[in-house]
Amino acid sequence: MGRGKIVIQRIDDSTSRQVTFSKRRKGLIKKAKELAILCDAEVGLIIFSNTDKLYDFASSSLKSTIERFNKTRMEQQQLLNPASEVKFWQREATTLRQELHSLQETHRQLTGQQLNGLSVKELHNIESQLEMSLRGIRIKKEQILTNEIKELTRKVLIYYWFIFCRGILFTMRILNCREKYKGFIKKTSSYTRRLMQCQSEMNWELVILKIQPMNPMLRFGCS
Repeated sequence: MGRGKIVIQRIDDSTSRQVTFSKRRKGLIKKAKELAILCDAEVGLIIFSNTDKLYDFASSSLKSTIERFNKTRMEQQQLLNPASEVKFWQREATTLRQELHSLQETHRQLTGQQLNGLSVKELHNIESQLEMSLRGIRIKKEQILTNEIKELTRKVLIYYWFIFCRGILFTMRILNCREKYKGFIKKTSSYTRRLMQCQSEMNWELVILKIQPMNPMLRFGCS
């Protein structure tokens, strides 16, 4: 036979009631943790015993969960009540105007336009804020200058590397040309040395005889 249906009602025996409360409380908290993990839900649980003892669980923060609950509940009520919605937006507009006024006043104080009536401590706080802003500006400025110097250095190195490579190519071409015309240069140098020797002796007949092997026209008696 199957188990009979358990009747849900208050347990009269205090000991049994306390034991059941302890077991059910632990099971409820366990289920809340599993729900938060498995379903990525924000779960908040508050339990008070009959002796006013508090037990709670929150997947993130119980305070933020309660604030979210109150805000959501108020928004839902305002959607159902047009008059409440108007009041809500009026309060929001008032809050935004106050924040804007505070920001404008702070801006005037930081620019030195409205300093009357401020205490020494307040002036010191404004001075500290300005110094922090200046430090941030200097750090940003130094960072930009450093990046520009690095970029300029990179371009200069690329330029000199290009010049160096062109010089290497030019030198290689010269060496190739010298190797290619090495025999011609050697013959020309030998011919030049003979001619200079003959000119120094001032013997033109000897000049003709010495250069005759180098000149085919003279070799065959042509003039």
